[in-house]
Amino acid sequence: MKYRKFGKLDWEVSALGFGVMRLPTTDGDPAHIDKPEAIRMIRYAIDQGMNYLDTAYMYHSDQSESLVAEVLKDGYRQKVRVATKMPVSMVEAPEDFDRFFDEQLRRLQDDKVDFYLLHGLNAPVWKKSLDFGIIPWAEELMTLGRIDRFGFSFHDDYQVFKDIVDAYDNWTFCQLQYNYMDVDFQAGRRGIEYAAANGLAVVVMEPLRGGMLTKEPPPAVAEVWGDNALQQRSRVEWALQWIWDQPEVSLILSGMSTMAQVEENCSFADRSAPGSLTADELALVGRVREAYQGLIPVPCTACGYCLPCSSGVEIPRIFQVLNDATMYGDLEMGKLRYQGHLGLKAEECADRCIECGECLELCPQGIPIIDWLKEAHARLKLEQ
Repeated sequence: MKYRKFGKLDWEVSALGFGVMRLPTTDGDPAHIDKPEAIRMIRYAIDQGMNYLDTAYMYHSDQSESLVAEVLKDGYRQKVRVATKMPVSMVEAPEDFDRFFDEQLRRLQDDKVDFYLLHGLNAPVWKKSLDFGIIPWAEELMTLGRIDRFGFSFHDDYQVFKDIVDAYDNWTFCQLQYNYMDVDFQAGRRGIEYAAANGLAVVVMEPLRGGMLTKEPPPAVAEVWGDNALQQRSRVEWALQWIWDQPEVSLILSGMSTMAQVEENCSFADRSAPGSLTADELALVGRVREAYQGLIPVPCTACGYCLPCSSGVEIPRIFQVLNDATMYGDLEMGKLRYQGHLGLKAEECADRCIECGECLELCPQGIPIIDWLKEAHARLKLEQ
């Protein structure tokens, strides 16, 4: 296993961390983890040198933290550092911070958390956290030794990310969605550079874009990859090595679901290093990105000028779902992200558009938004 600096800490983290959120289950229900197999998988990774486990209050229908406690018996607790997260979106009053944190310690069967994050920050959730006094609350727990290091995971645009980094001097780390398709998505590459420049360790999540980058690519993308590139590395390894190539990244989190994935990713991590890809290899990944982007049907940049819609339609999110479903050839996942259990609320969907035309005047791209909303709903609606 290769190791990398974790921000300003005098400690090195394994290049690969285990995201305890996509474990095998006994019947497809996230709450019903296949515990023997999950424990075997995670302990195998630890035995290979992996020293960072990432969980959260809500993962696996609130069962992930308890599973971690089982994994870390028999001397394994001393081999890793554990990260978990405050479910800030569920907090309704300042006293909820203590209630959630105490419950997490009980689940983890521990008296402290090594790395504690605010989960899924965006502008409104960050404002609520500040209003409820999250910073003094966390500092008190660090003084008491119940939290070692404090950080946040993030889902919003770059300016919000920068504001959060600048708002507190004692962040240790941040967790961002990043992969070779998401260079400019949310905080993106600019966020990674800004965090590293400010001494924060950078933890990357969704390196395979929720598995989209592991799928058989459409013909236009497959042609760019070519046979030689895929003989040299699998699609998974190309995606991971592209991130590990960047020295600002401390580690990649992978939510592994099978022992084969664990074994494969550990072997990839063994071959990782900053600056290991050649200029030609980086250019190839760039051409692959461009080939995927060339399949996008709606040229929406998610600038948000069309919002708020007077009818409540989430225009940029709908277009992102449609674009992703088209780019990666996964209409069924698109439907789930649109109207399924992962999807928008009914009142946010495209069929709520009343064709008032306000968005047409505001869109700097000149997109025929009303027509594309109709097309998106036709393609993505779930069959009754």
